[in-house]
Amino acid sequence: MPLSSKDVENIAHLARLRFAENEVPAFTDNLSRIIDFVNQLEAAPVGDAPPMAHPLDQPQRLRKDVVTEKDQRAEFQKNAAAIEAGLYLVPRVIE
Repeated sequence: MPLSSKDVENIAHLARLRFAENEVPAFTDNLSRIIDFVNQLEAAPVGDAPPMAHPLDQPQRLRKDVVTEKDQRAEFQKNAAAIEAGLYLVPRVIE
């Protein structure tokens, strides 16, 4: 679907883009080619293709669920202005 220069100028206005008049033909050509490519992709027969998380048939590598850092909550709470029962107390901002 070839776009006209007027179409590209309208798209640029809607996207709040500004470019020189001599750039309009290049943008028109590039956007027309992009739209043609998208139309080709839409025409591809993919009805029987199963959804994939990855194009290669490989299992996802997961790391072991182990603790890698020591608990430093007490150390961090030394810097807090106020704590109670291990929780940070903050000033009320909504009444």
